[in-house]
Amino acid sequence: MQFDAELLLLAMAPVFLACIGWEAWHLARTRRADRLYSWPDTLCNAALALMHQGADKLAWLAVVPFYAYIYSHFRLFTWHGGWLSFAVLFLVQDLLYYVFHRCSHRIRWFWAAHVVHHSSERLNLSTAFRQSLMYPIAGMWAFWTPLALLGFPPQQIIAIVLINLAFQFFVHTQAIGRLGWLEYVLNTPSIHRCHHARNPRYIDRNFAGVLVIWDRMFGTYVPEDEDDAPQYGIVEPLRTYNPLTATFHEWRSMLADAMRAPRFADKLRAIFGPPEWAAAYHAARAQYTSDHGHAAYTRR
Repeated sequence: MQFDAELLLLAMAPVFLACIGWEAWHLARTRRADRLYSWPDTLCNAALALMHQGADKLAWLAVVPFYAYIYSHFRLFTWHGGWLSFAVLFLVQDLLYYVFHRCSHRIRWFWAAHVVHHSSERLNLSTAFRQSLMYPIAGMWAFWTPLALLGFPPQQIIAIVLINLAFQFFVHTQAIGRLGWLEYVLNTPSIHRCHHARNPRYIDRNFAGVLVIWDRMFGTYVPEDEDDAPQYGIVEPLRTYNPLTATFHEWRSMLADAMRAPRFADKLRAIFGPPEWAAAYHAARAQYTSDHGHAAYTRR
């Protein structure tokens, strides 16, 4: 099943590229392509995709034996194929993706990898390719471990993860409006546009992979508002198309904050706290320095 899924994604590569071409053409007809596509941004997305794919393939070499060990020694159930098995695998993996995605926004260690995907100030289908080679280091693979524990072999785990990610390619677009009743069930372009926005009302919302029911259940859903059009990118803009800078800038900042923090608790917060903690910490230190003339502030 792993082999089949990878062949499926390989076969879909021309589809992905054709969709990008159609989107650019369609937006050019509406005279909006200059704001939505640019060669530097698109080439950066492509470079990041290639880097991510290389790292991903190497990571599977280590992770697959780990999943196999969990499956062989600790699985709770044995599935015999069929629609029930697929439905359980699909639902559980999609829920685990929601958990991973939410953690990737609320824990700085994971955000250091995920921020790459949000760092472009444009949103188009090529943005789906904008991924980080650091996901294996951050530990994305650990979120799928419960699937092996539930009795799904590594090949099926890899397949369902790839299928989930393939679906998400199609929600990275501004060419499609709201989709009626589908907005209650599926992740759609409108829902995902909100997720990529840096407007205050949209930040840390709409973590869906395929199903939006998890956002609705756990209170993280927000609809797109025509009066508050999404503004894309991150709160502190990257201002570069260098794929290496895009990949490592937050890791460098995170580790520097951890090194500079005087207290051990603050070192941990710099790495495992929410991303906004660092900005608040720096603001407090700057205010203390301004008031007292030195930087001896330690967070209480």
